Formats: sequence, structure tokens, C-alpha cells
Amino acid sequence: MDIEEKKKVAREALRRLKREYAVTGPFVEWSNPLELVVGTALSAQCTDERVNMVTSELFKKYKTARDYAEADQGVLEKEIYSTGFFRNKAKNLRGMGKVLAEEFGGNVPDSLEGLLRLPGISNKTAYIVLAKAFGKLEGLAVDTHVFRLAPRLGWSDAGTPEKMSRELGELFPKKDYLSVNEYLITHGRAICAPRNPKCGECVLSDICPSRGKV
Repeated sequence: MDIEEKKKVAREALRRLKREYAVTGPFVEWSNPLELVVGTALSAQCTDERVNMVTSELFKKYKTARDYAEADQGVLEKEIYSTGFFRNKAKNLRGMGKVLAEEFGGNVPDSLEGLLRLPGISNKTAYIVLAKAFGKLEGLAVDTHVFRLAPRLGWSDAGTPEKMSRELGELFPKKDYLSVNEYLITHGRAICAPRNPKCGECVLSDICPSRGKV
């Protein structure tokens, strides 16, 4: 399949997913860019539902970058324990707060370069923050669901999220970057599970090269 045919099939799949799911998510809940950065960072290897349970209390206590910078490591570890990898995440949150406070005036930067200065922030997280908080579509975020579904759908067999992001970015217009991420996450949760996907219920079954093969 050449690139133009792949674009046609991928965009048709996204159109179908948009019709199928009136609501996407659930995703990390936030009310300002700092909360989005923190919540998205905590979501690594953790469900958004669990993150939202933790941040519902965390955000009442930590309201500024300086609050995270000055947090006690042990206390913060206990507060985010249930999100997993809590020691490293707590260290990153404190480091993130320090960088934001000292280099960005306490504000979350609205550039990819600035966001990648923050400890624990990957391209995936940066793309999500830029899209949701600032309306900037700099790249297509590849999380575990996207990384799993894109090969099944025949869109990309890239071995790294970074390479897959570039390949998927060639299939869709920038305006759809966030939609691709969110609809594949929603579809992955609802239908296209890692094991025993519900191919018989899938709106993409006739255009999916992996139907019945997983």
C-alpha cells in the first residue's frame, strides 16, 4: 500500500471512530497547564482514572510550581504512591517544579523545547500539553494504545514511539493529531484490547488487516 492509499484508509478509519464514539476518554482531568503537565506525567504506566483519584487531592495542596519544588520527597511519594513508579515520579515532579520556578517564572512553557526541559516529560507528554493547554499541534502523541493499535491497523510498524509519531503525522493533517491519539485510546479500551479484541463489533473490521489474526 502506497502512502496515498494509506492516508485514505487511515483518514476513513478516523472518520468512523468519530462517528462511533460520541465521547472519548476518560482522560487526565485538569484546570490549568500545570495540572495538565503533572497529571500527564503521573499517567505513565497508570490509568487515567487512578491518576484523577490521586490528583483530586494533590491539586488542593500543590497549586504552584514552587509548591512542587519545595515538596518533601517522602511525603510526595506517599501522596502519589498508587500511580506506580512513585519514587521516580516524585523526584521528577520536584525537579519539574524547580525548573518551572527558576527558568520559566512558574509558568508552563508553550513550546516543545521548553517542555522537554522538564524532568520526566517526553515528546508524547509535551505534544499532549501543547495541544490541550495551548492549542498547538506540534506532533502526534504516541502512547501505549496508539503504539499497539497503529501496527494492527497497518498504519505504522515503527519500533519506537518517536518514529511512529513521525510516520503517523504523515498520514493525517495537523488538525487531527490530538483526535488520532484520543480516538485510538478510546477504541483500544472499548474494542481493540491487547488480547481477544472484539473484531466482530469493530467499525474498522473491513479495513483492518489484523482482523481475526490477533
